[in-house]
Amino acid sequence: MPGLLRGIARVAAISGTATAVSNRVSRRQAKRWSAQEEQQYAEQQQQYAPPPAAPPRDTITQLKELAELKSQGILTDAEFEAQKAKILA
Repeated sequence: MPGLLRGIARVAAISGTATAVSNRVSRRQAKRWSAQEEQQYAEQQQQYAPPPAAPPRDTITQLKELAELKSQGILTDAEFEAQKAKILA
């Protein structure tokens, strides 16, 4: 009977250790896969992100160009005022 108890205790200790190691490996793999998925998601978001908007043009420069178009006769007074209102808005 003592040999049987010793054998049972040995099996219990070995299976407990194996379970602990297995769980640790599983958690480590899950963390690694999670990190890889997050990295792939971030790369996809960067790939499909819209390009940054062009920087707004300088208001003074736009008004000067508009005034030149008016002085050349390309724009009427009404068109000039409408475009000027858009720039200043």
